Amino acid sequence: MQDNSTQVPLWRQLQGAAFLLLAIRAGRSMTAALEDIDATLRPGVQALGFHALRQLGRAEALRQQLAKRPPPPEADALLCVALALAWNENEAPYTAHTLVDQAVEAAKRSEDTRHQASFINGCLRRFLRERDALVAATEKSPQAVWNHPQWWIDRVRKDHPAHWQAILQANNARAPLILRVNERKTTQAKYLRALEAINIVASPVGKHGVILANAQAVPSLPGFAEGLFSVQDAAAQLAAPLLLDGLVAAGEGGLRLLDACAAPGGKTAHLLELADAEVTALDIDARRCERIGQNLQRLGLRADIRVGDAAHPDGWWDGRLYDGILLDAPCTASGIVRRHPDVRWLRRPTDIAQLAALQGRLFDALWPLLKPGGRLLYCTCSVFRAEGEQQAQTFVTRHKDAHLGASPGHLLPQSGVPATDFPDNLNSENDGFYYALFEKRNA
Repeated sequence: MQDNSTQVPLWRQLQGAAFLLLAIRAGRSMTAALEDIDATLRPGVQALGFHALRQLGRAEALRQQLAKRPPPPEADALLCVALALAWNENEAPYTAHTLVDQAVEAAKRSEDTRHQASFINGCLRRFLRERDALVAATEKSPQAVWNHPQWWIDRVRKDHPAHWQAILQANNARAPLILRVNERKTTQAKYLRALEAINIVASPVGKHGVILANAQAVPSLPGFAEGLFSVQDAAAQLAAPLLLDGLVAAGEGGLRLLDACAAPGGKTAHLLELADAEVTALDIDARRCERIGQNLQRLGLRADIRVGDAAHPDGWWDGRLYDGILLDAPCTASGIVRRHPDVRWLRRPTDIAQLAALQGRLFDALWPLLKPGGRLLYCTCSVFRAEGEQQAQTFVTRHKDAHLGASPGHLLPQSGVPATDFPDNLNSENDGFYYALFEKRNA
């Protein structure tokens, strides 16, 4: 805990965190909402926002104990942020008394909450007096205990009955900073030595990954400007090797690969780092395609970047078949909640079926673009079976020329639980992912 004063008053940061929560409750992502926060406030607001979102289920349950009827949205957001930050003394970023004092100050300083300042003060002072009893009362609520919406808890429990608690627990932990070294310019061992030379503690993960013991400002790490590394989770680092392992070009020239839904280009870059290949990087969003180009330029790599809808190849495909296709499909992002804690509060139960239908359309549209003997790697950063195992099984049923090969299947976030027929070698540090590798054979 810390009570020392900072350059930016805590009450201003609490106002910012409450603004983020309001935006998320209105259906806006935290990433987008942060762009509206003043740059001087942004680091502190983001840190408080991440903490509050990881404890929002508990905070909402406590608010219901303190006030049966919710106050106006602006006041409720500020109150819930304060409760989320203060309820657990062992993990609170500041003492409870400091948080209460500064939350009331934040209420007084805003036109939207000024008239609710006394109400917020009364709720928080009561919380200080009756903390143990109030927290104990919320233990009856699964949403408070696991800090996820009830439908999400139910879905994870159904999909992973043996591991649902571990998945939800992992989602509430902080994700480590993981890098992927650029094999064109350095090696895992060399980069670890470069970090050690400046007293940054790190360890290897997988074949190309490096985990930092403590997060650092990425641009300040050695070799950033020179393109020695990219930021990429260990689970995502499996994609390029899985697609490329043993893949042989059919016909003249080198491998011809498609990275569908490619932005921001992490997997595109990894393909280019590992193989001398002609890679098409496709994304439906023109602005995100610009980001692919920027990332590849820093790494010293080049791809054919195209703006287009993967579900409608007629708009962008040149008619030449691919040796390999990487389909990193749009999904609920239920596997990367520890990196994006707002996801669980943004998603709705109906999103799963809608996204699964889109994934199926992408599968069907891209499969004809693959050469016989070629491979399509399907992946999602999801733990929901509708976006993983069930999707793959449905695809094989619809396409008799698709053979499902040895694949990781579902990787659970930070669990270290071995996937079926595929050894888990990620040292329990990975996001939730699903991988299925298909080979095109004669039907």
